[in-house]
Amino acid sequence: MQKELKIIKLTASLLLLLMTTGCWNSRELKDLAIVLGVGLDKPRQSAKNILVTAQIFRPASIQSPGAQGSGGSGGVQDYENIQNTGSTLFDTLRGFTHKLSSKPYFPHIEVLIFGRALAEEGLQKYIDFFVRDPETRLGVKVLIAQNKAGDIFKETPFLGTIPAEDIEKIIKAQEATSKTCTVNLEQFITRLMSKTTSPIAPLVELTGEGEKKRVRVAGTAVFKKDKLAGQLDGTETRGLLWVIDEIKSGIITVKCPDEKSTAELEIIRAQSKITPEIDGDNIRFRVSIKEEGNIGTESGSDNLVLLPAIEALEKAEAAVIQSEVMAAVTKAQKLDTDIFGFGEIIHQRSPALWKDLENKWDDIFPNIEVEVSVQAKLRRSGRIGPPVSPPKE
Repeated sequence: MQKELKIIKLTASLLLLLMTTGCWNSRELKDLAIVLGVGLDKPRQSAKNILVTAQIFRPASIQSPGAQGSGGSGGVQDYENIQNTGSTLFDTLRGFTHKLSSKPYFPHIEVLIFGRALAEEGLQKYIDFFVRDPETRLGVKVLIAQNKAGDIFKETPFLGTIPAEDIEKIIKAQEATSKTCTVNLEQFITRLMSKTTSPIAPLVELTGEGEKKRVRVAGTAVFKKDKLAGQLDGTETRGLLWVIDEIKSGIITVKCPDEKSTAELEIIRAQSKITPEIDGDNIRFRVSIKEEGNIGTESGSDNLVLLPAIEALEKAEAAVIQSEVMAAVTKAQKLDTDIFGFGEIIHQRSPALWKDLENKWDDIFPNIEVEVSVQAKLRRSGRIGPPVSPPKE
């Protein structure tokens, strides 16, 4: 009996312990200002060093069961953009407490956007803060605004969503074209801390006028260390993604065998391999790409399922891929930014050789020879063979 009583007391003690410690660090939703997006800019005509725009979710706007879309309850939008300036990023974020009745809460940030002027000055000290901050997820998307980062959050959200969430979805949707990159905070700092590989980030801008302002994500910002050095357009960006093996999908337009019409070919899958070839002071990189695709549509009357037509399309597609890669290589060498990680490949394969090249890589990279070989394969032509066209007279 005494033994059973001890067991009962021990069990009760454990239950009490669980009940008293389970929610010791919980915080009420009403006490938090949930930040969904942050934009950092260089202030205009101000003695302060930084302007921060925070897009904050309004929990109160979803309390009414009749709330719809971005209007929230009673026509109130589900978010608010708050700005503050300061001498440092830490000081500026703390300063939000003077403008908000709740503490800014960062674990739910979807996007981190830097203005162009700030990016040209250098982002190291700002990136350092977000990496150290225990609330900021390393998976948050990093973008560079063509102009002001804060203006991006003024977009008219699509289908009633919140702008920060809308931007994150647009970035994800862009994988269908492969004309912009997707970079999170962890990927950005990995490149930033590399001795050779230059950081990249997608470019974002606000288009339209009045109340119909929409976000457009296209192209890639290229950095030299932590400073913005230039940018790639959509074609050059896809060339970069071919090399670094990050092509997800896309459409390639080529001429049909008759040279009069065009066909659009869908990228289904792709794989790339980079091989360095070193002969004394001569360094060459061989980029081998294998791509598989389908025929999406054609504007002519050729039967593209016939073998000669298929082979002609594959050859034309391979030529387009090769030209996109070389466009990216030419721009990167012009900017003297190793966005492909060529230096890192040499470092991993031959540390001794890299020791000799490391301090002069900036002089070597612009003159490196890059050879591109492409094997394109068309698998399907859709549900039909010959094109849909009126009968010939």
